[in-house]
Amino acid sequence: MKSRIAIVLAASFVGLAGCASQAEMVGAGTGAAVGAAVGAGPMATLGGAMVGYGAGHVYDQKHR
Repeated sequence: MKSRIAIVLAASFVGLAGCASQAEMVGAGTGAAVGAAVGAGPMATLGGAMVGYGAGHVYDQKHR
C-alpha cells in the first residue's frame, strides 16, 4: 500500500516539476500527504495533491 502511495507521489512531482511554481509544488506535496493520511489510498493521495495544487495556483494568482 505504501509503495503505491510513493509511486503516485513521485509521478505527481515529476509531472508538476516542469510547469509548476514553488507554491503549486508545496501545495501538491502537502495535499498529497494529507490525502494519504486521511484516506489511506492512492485516490485520496491523488485527490489531495490536486486540491493542494489548486490552492497553490490560487495563491500564485493572488500574489503576482
